[in-house]
Amino acid sequence: MKFISLKPIVLASSSPRRKELLQLAGIDFTVRPSDVDEDMPFTPEEPYEYAVRLSERKALAVFESEEEIVIAADTIVVKDGRVFPKPKDDAQAIDFLMELSGELHEVITGVTILANGKTIQFAGLSQVKFRQLDEELVRAYVKSGDASDKAGAYGIQTQGMLFVENMVGDYQNIVGLPISDVVNRMRQEGLLILEGGGA
Repeated sequence: MKFISLKPIVLASSSPRRKELLQLAGIDFTVRPSDVDEDMPFTPEEPYEYAVRLSERKALAVFESEEEIVIAADTIVVKDGRVFPKPKDDAQAIDFLMELSGELHEVITGVTILANGKTIQFAGLSQVKFRQLDEELVRAYVKSGDASDKAGAYGIQTQGMLFVENMVGDYQNIVGLPISDVVNRMRQEGLLILEGGGA
């Protein structure tokens, strides 16, 4: 199964996880990474809006023409009204993971799609419960380098999966892009059609 678009699709991200999800969905695209500052003040009452605003900043940073479709996303980890961003260093990554140990947290991915003069925005929400973690395991994981570029200092699709006791919601949203929602919204807007078929 493959989708086609009447306009070139641009992914405003260098994330290998987001690239892989779009590829697996059968979508052709090019990558134009955004280089925006993700350090934005967070209001605990609006985690959805926060994630969507970050995705919008990324989309606008790479948007060049109405002759293209831009997809941008930003994933945040939230617990008790606090955002756990990408860690600044190994020490912070260890602190994040130990704080999340044994606890339930939310993973929210905000998405912005710029197309045909319209701004399409939405967010996905999943919940993840961590096991009680021992510091030896956490330190070994952080030392591997896998925590450095991920919100909350872990990747559920890599060895960070060892921390997870259970989860509720869209797994791909936790990975970094709620691809089912993205494809569904784009089909509804006529931005994607099935190759050899209708919308």
